[in-house]
Amino acid sequence: MHTERALVFDCRGETLVGVVSVPAHADAVAAHTGVLIVVGGPQYRVGSHRQFVMLARFLADNGVPCMRFDYRGMGDASGEARDFEAVSDDIEAAIAAFSREVPGLRRVVLWGLCDGASAICLSLGGNPLVAGAVLLNPWVRTAETQARTMLKHYYLQRLLDLRFWRKLLGGGVNLRGALGGVKEAAGAAAGAGSVPSDREGPVPKRMLRGLQRCDLPVVVFLSGRDYVAREFEQCVVGDAEWGAFMASGRCRVQHFAEADHTFSAVAHSEGVARATLEWICSLG
Repeated sequence: MHTERALVFDCRGETLVGVVSVPAHADAVAAHTGVLIVVGGPQYRVGSHRQFVMLARFLADNGVPCMRFDYRGMGDASGEARDFEAVSDDIEAAIAAFSREVPGLRRVVLWGLCDGASAICLSLGGNPLVAGAVLLNPWVRTAETQARTMLKHYYLQRLLDLRFWRKLLGGGVNLRGALGGVKEAAGAAAGAGSVPSDREGPVPKRMLRGLQRCDLPVVVFLSGRDYVAREFEQCVVGDAEWGAFMASGRCRVQHFAEADHTFSAVAHSEGVARATLEWICSLG
């Protein structure tokens, strides 16, 4: 059982909107640890197929307070729309509002999907209330990671597919276009297609710096049917520092073989909710 209440709070002069789900019983097992859901864009606090609503209610029913919110420019919040690289102030404001709303809260776990997970990595390391992070299919896209993923998981799969060869021999494939795609992907994978970042380096490097700024435990959930998850894996394979972090004792990885990017099937969404609860309880 749980109760829910809406709240509004300030972030640099703009009004943000949130919903807090609170366990009905004060003696709940993990009531001192709250989960703050950081929404990926462009979405708002409900999430795809109500995923964030269901997650918040599940956690509260099992003793964990949870808050979801709209950052500036999204949903019912005021202000200019912004991307995930510019929401650190919004996350900090939400942590403060969550703490005010649930006085018994002693620590907060940040939970994010796709570029919500990336936003969490960029903001880690500065708030002593933050006790860990749950990252679902983190967004690490660059020209190189996208190209490597396409080469390995699209073009190579096509070459191994008998249907492709039947179609090719039957004249149903634009061979020049296909070869051009492979050449373009190979060039990008080798770095020829990289785009310099105007924000102090590529996103994956800055995400890693955020994770390295602290010693917080992290769990990464990866979907089996998702190119974003494959790009993340390619990023880890191609970067020794990322590989070292993922192999460190403070990072756990869990795979959901049949899940898509947003865990749209109810069984997969519920599986992530249960895995989140189990990981939070493991923090002690």
